[in-house]
Amino acid sequence: MKYLDEYRDPALARRLLGELRATAAHPWRIMEVCGGQTHTLVRQGIDELLPAGIRMIHGPGCPVCVTPLETLDRAMAIATLPGVVLTSFGDMLRVPGTETDLLSLRARGCDVRVVYSPMDAVRIAEALPDHEVVFLAVGFETTAPANALAVRHAAHLGLANFSMLVSHVLVPPAMTALLDSPDCEVEAFLAAGHVCAVMGWQEYEPIAARYRVPIVVTGFEPLDLLEGILLAVRQLEGGRHEVENQYARAVRRAGNAEAQSVIGEVFRVTDRAWRGVGTLQASGLRLAPEYEAFDAARRFQVEGLRPIEDPECIAGAILTGARLPTDCTAYGVRCTPRTPLGAPMVSAEGTCAAFHSAGRTRRNPA
Repeated sequence: MKYLDEYRDPALARRLLGELRATAAHPWRIMEVCGGQTHTLVRQGIDELLPAGIRMIHGPGCPVCVTPLETLDRAMAIATLPGVVLTSFGDMLRVPGTETDLLSLRARGCDVRVVYSPMDAVRIAEALPDHEVVFLAVGFETTAPANALAVRHAAHLGLANFSMLVSHVLVPPAMTALLDSPDCEVEAFLAAGHVCAVMGWQEYEPIAARYRVPIVVTGFEPLDLLEGILLAVRQLEGGRHEVENQYARAVRRAGNAEAQSVIGEVFRVTDRAWRGVGTLQASGLRLAPEYEAFDAARRFQVEGLRPIEDPECIAGAILTGARLPTDCTAYGVRCTPRTPLGAPMVSAEGTCAAFHSAGRTRRNPA
């Protein structure tokens, strides 16, 4: 298959690993930002095949995982209201809130539906004019264009029964927050290729220059990641700190101008809470004033919620790369894909789910 089999070639993987061993003269710590990259690294065992001293730190690049607990609790409160259809991508349904999850609410009779596109939610609103249809809009810059187009289309149709509960987050502020932390160990980044396909990599250039960290825009296949790591190590060994593009088949420096335009029309940058991390300034998106009529948080006024995280869950430390899933006492015991305590065990991009599916066991189990 074009652009798939070529990036899973075992002979080329061995060659890249050989180049890495020949290049890495010092220990280095590299963070992959995207949860999809984490799953490839762990599933293929790449993190365990790297030269001694090259350590991958798994970053907060799972949009489901960083969606704040308050947003989930709001979504569930809205879903229980009469006449409401709550729509969402499937990976959000089993993410635990303070007391329950959306899948359990659906089993109790709430009208919670899985959609494959925000436009599906708009079509449901057209078909059910007597219902309030809410779309749970989460994600990084990757999903923002589609969500923006759905809002704009709903406005064009004059749909008064459609709204979005928006919890979009942005990658660069998360990177700078990590680098500003006194406990930061990250010496280079693998940037998420799909985010950069939308936004380009110009916004990463000031970060690389200010913090003197290499940033390599990287794809998601095994050879993408091995080459991305090699490019990062070459920069580190050479004392360089630039933005490089490994994912040239999909990403351009300026990104996608049309996608950026619709994001700029429908959304505005705002402070945003990240689950387990805290509130980061200018790290998210909210609806622009001219589209605030489609803001589900304003429409339903679901206030007074008191989200409570499970005290045994260390999702925050895992999302920032400070801990591994196997450090958690609940991992594989109280917290499993069937009985998750936190989002990283549920999401298809969650670090805990990646470790569990790969059969990684706890460190020093009791």
